Amino acid sequence: MYYLIRSILTEVKREELARQPGPYVAVLTRNEWLQERGSFDMGIDIDPFSHQIHSTKAEVNYDSLTGSFSIPDRADAEAEETRFAFALDEKGVVFIDDSGYAANAVTQIARTKRWRLPSLERFLYDFLEQIVADDRELIERYDLELDEMEDAVNRDKEDDVNDRLGEIRSHIRDLRIHYEHLLDFTQELEENENNFFTAENLRYFRLFFNRVERLRSATVAISEHANQIRDIYKAHLDVRQNRIMTILTVVTTIFMPLTLIVGWYGMNFRYMPELESPWGYPIVIAVSLLILIAGLLFFKKKKWL
Repeated sequence: MYYLIRSILTEVKREELARQPGPYVAVLTRNEWLQERGSFDMGIDIDPFSHQIHSTKAEVNYDSLTGSFSIPDRADAEAEETRFAFALDEKGVVFIDDSGYAANAVTQIARTKRWRLPSLERFLYDFLEQIVADDRELIERYDLELDEMEDAVNRDKEDDVNDRLGEIRSHIRDLRIHYEHLLDFTQELEENENNFFTAENLRYFRLFFNRVERLRSATVAISEHANQIRDIYKAHLDVRQNRIMTILTVVTTIFMPLTLIVGWYGMNFRYMPELESPWGYPIVIAVSLLILIAGLLFFKKKKWL
């Protein structure tokens, strides 16, 4: 896929890039890049493998800028990250991608964007915007879910939040790291070491940097919120366990004198007078009930029950 950056992205054939003035966008598979990289005249020799890409980054070369994207799956935190590489200079940008992510993003831009002042910088801004397009809504959904979870914990209606909290904290951590990489990436573009971009158009990178910084701050806030809910949940578990231990202690304390009575009269010594008394059994029952009632009243007064 080859495009010229006009008021819209205009798809062209490979041979037209050299004849047409202005910046371009190319989306190639790895095999296509290995076959055609010499024709782009970027003076680089990158051979991208997705398993060798670990983060989003940009590296300045003598006459080009190369790097990679590693994009976490927003829908499934456990899914494999989408990885692809890129190379650019003042003439245009080439995405080397077997996943189809870059092709879909570029197609979306071609279908929906129209520019008054088209430029390579503006295209890069819109491409980067595609990466974080729905992240604000995603973070807001997490925030709403955490609010509901916190309310359920406070009302003792949530029995187990650890698993879901762990998933949210893991996904938010991945997003935060991703945003930090995007911030470094954008700073590398804004530094413009090779003067590929015009000074006026560097504002697009500053705009994107500010947006990603807000997203990163939001993930930090979400992470802190999740940690607070985890602490509240643990505190509720401790209270619940303490309540159970209190009840067990009270029951044990109340029945301890009764156990003593049972043990005492279970000795069956020959000359125990109570064994011969017709009132012995009713008296033991009455004393046991009296001890039980007195213990319950005592613990009720102390508010231990």
